[in-house]
Amino acid sequence: MANFVYIATSLDGYIADKDGGLEWLDKIPNPDNVDMGWAAFMAQIDALVMGRNTFDTVCGFDLPWPYEKPVFVLSNSLTEIPEEYRDNVELVAGDLPEVVDRLHERGYKNLYIDGGQTIQGFLQADLIDELIITQIPVLLGSGIPLFGHLARALDFEYVSSTPVLDAMQQTHYRRQR
Repeated sequence: MANFVYIATSLDGYIADKDGGLEWLDKIPNPDNVDMGWAAFMAQIDALVMGRNTFDTVCGFDLPWPYEKPVFVLSNSLTEIPEEYRDNVELVAGDLPEVVDRLHERGYKNLYIDGGQTIQGFLQADLIDELIITQIPVLLGSGIPLFGHLARALDFEYVSSTPVLDAMQQTHYRRQR
């Protein structure tokens, strides 16, 4: 059982620009549609847990629903999932360790955690086991940071680092406990 983060950041650690925009993620050309390890990563995942803001962002993409795995949206304010997503998404709320325990009891052992506030909450609760971070060579100057306040330091060990598209670096870290 493990909780994973797989995300891209700017060089200065932001996951979205000051307006919540993600256009900067496409700064590096990818004419061959290299998946940067996405398929291999998703093959080990049982379900996704994302925050409400990330869910709203994904719903705003002009694409069909992008995930084949079950998606759980963490929200204390959303009361129901829009009808067009109900076959793919379930709403969850509550204390993060309890949410994770409930998902594990349902057979979802390896969880992909997505969304700035959600990732920060999982880190604050020491519920992230692995981080896979792709750094894109752009400085945004402000925006939504990947990391936030922690009550105590969390130690991670370096696993590997892979150059991607001769322009980015994808680094994998594992939590040391």
